[in-house]
Amino acid sequence: MHECPATVFPQQIRWETDGTSRIPFQAYTDEALYRKELDRLFYNGHWCYVGLEAEIPNAGDFKRTVIGERSVLLVRDKDASIHVVENVCAHRGMAFCRERHGNRESLTCPYHQWNYTLSGDLQGVPFRRGVKQDGKVNGGMPADFNPAEHGLTKLKVATRGGVVFASFDHSVEPLEEFLGPTILGYFDRLFNGRKLTILGYNRQRIPGNWKLMQENIKDPYHPGLLHTWFVTFG
Repeated sequence: MHECPATVFPQQIRWETDGTSRIPFQAYTDEALYRKELDRLFYNGHWCYVGLEAEIPNAGDFKRTVIGERSVLLVRDKDASIHVVENVCAHRGMAFCRERHGNRESLTCPYHQWNYTLSGDLQGVPFRRGVKQDGKVNGGMPADFNPAEHGLTKLKVATRGGVVFASFDHSVEPLEEFLGPTILGYFDRLFNGRKLTILGYNRQRIPGNWKLMQENIKDPYHPGLLHTWFVTFG
């Protein structure tokens, strides 16, 4: 009796053709490649969409979102300027904001109460000069502690047509050059200066990385043709 050989998946990514029509499974699941792609597509040399100006209309308004795997806050400052800061306290690295949306006079970490301006500058440290007890000062920050060196991680921000983009890479090219004339034409046709209104939010939780999301959800054309469940259940 002839036995079929067991299927063995290759340990390394191997492209079957020179094109992109057949992508190796490992391209979706290899951890090392995934980390490289996070750095290449989200953290360096890229602008990423973070929200709409209409989502933060008032001073102090904020929206929490993500770039890659890093949590960030889109914030409207008191002078109406827009900032994007990483949701990581400079003291102990805690994600200090848990709400998706809200309004704040300033940003405070609940762990040790470090307080930041809406632009991410450190402006308050409890017991910075220690506590005086029995004629002796206990604790506190070093004498050379400089608040200006301990602010939140600030992202580079660009807005166009009411849409906000941000980048961890402050040397990234201007947004218009990054998008290029062809994409800018499509972009400006949709975001042409008209007032945007937020109608609501629809969220999905998917047990997978961004590539699974991109492959199956960001392409609106193929589900109606290939996925019978989509046609059946709408």
